[in-house]
Amino acid sequence: MKTDPESYQQMAQRRKAGFERKKAAATREKGLLIVHTGNGKGKSTAAFGMALRVLGHGMRLGVVQFIKGALHTAERDFFESAANCDWVTVGDGYTWNTQDRAADVATARKGWEIAQQMIASKNYRMIVLDELNVVLKYEYLPLDEVLAVLNSRPDALHIVVTGRHAQERMIEAADLVTEMRLVKHPYRVQQIKAQPGIEF
Repeated sequence: MKTDPESYQQMAQRRKAGFERKKAAATREKGLLIVHTGNGKGKSTAAFGMALRVLGHGMRLGVVQFIKGALHTAERDFFESAANCDWVTVGDGYTWNTQDRAADVATARKGWEIAQQMIASKNYRMIVLDELNVVLKYEYLPLDEVLAVLNSRPDALHIVVTGRHAQERMIEAADLVTEMRLVKHPYRVQQIKAQPGIEF
């Protein structure tokens, strides 16, 4: 779309004025419940991007990784080496690998107990609960119990929940929800395998 300089300037001025009005009206500060869900790639990646920001500000970060914890990832190596990060991996791998519901429930409970301790400690600015949505989808943990804890979190604590199939009540409770939509994936389209730096 081509626009003459004067019209473009007027449009930019209107956009700036709108932005400034919204900025002036946003006066509250609080810990957010953030949900990354959907069938597209990038849910955990986006969460760890915010986690890097937290560490960059010198704040303390906690991570509890459910489900896919049996896989080695470079992000785990990186974050475990960070001074202000406590990273706990409790997953035994994808559920189709474990094939043992009782074990999956026990592992989820172990991870959730660690997460609750982190939340109650008030030592963290952000806690990432990676793949918790999947745990809740398969009912390894009671949704009521999880939401009660998340909704009573310390005022300044951000909690990021990732994973497909976010429950509707989780979405309703959240302050920020992003749904990743799969448009195209090299594994499905071209049979290109998972690669270092992209998937792990």
